[in-house]
Amino acid sequence: MTAYLPALLGGMLIGLAAALLLVLNGRVAGISGIVGRLAEGSNVAVNAAFVAGLLLGPVLYRGLAGGWPAVTIAAPLPLIAAAGLLVGFGTRMGCGCTSGHGVVGLARLSPRSFAAVASFLVAGVFAVALLRSSGL
Repeated sequence: MTAYLPALLGGMLIGLAAALLLVLNGRVAGISGIVGRLAEGSNVAVNAAFVAGLLLGPVLYRGLAGGWPAVTIAAPLPLIAAAGLLVGFGTRMGCGCTSGHGVVGLARLSPRSFAAVASFLVAGVFAVALLRSSGL
């Protein structure tokens, strides 16, 4: 059970951050929206603080754990780049990302978020099946 504690703690911290942002600022903690508003120059202090927290989280982890976690990426760089572009396209098309719809939208019982998360899951299952069948 202790193997799941870091993921459980991380999920609880994500939920706490999302709840605090919603309660204190009335904003949904959707990363695509936050980065978009930051790029537009809207509410720079709050949006920059949120993005800074995302970027500094791994540094804090390294300080507390004494090293970086072992990460292995087996996919080729062009595939990763294409996947990133498709995620960005889907985020714009779905009017939000997995963090906004999946973390906050589902908690608020938003029908649009239920549809978006179902789409994310179906697309993910389809993509994995397609990649595995093609040998990638």
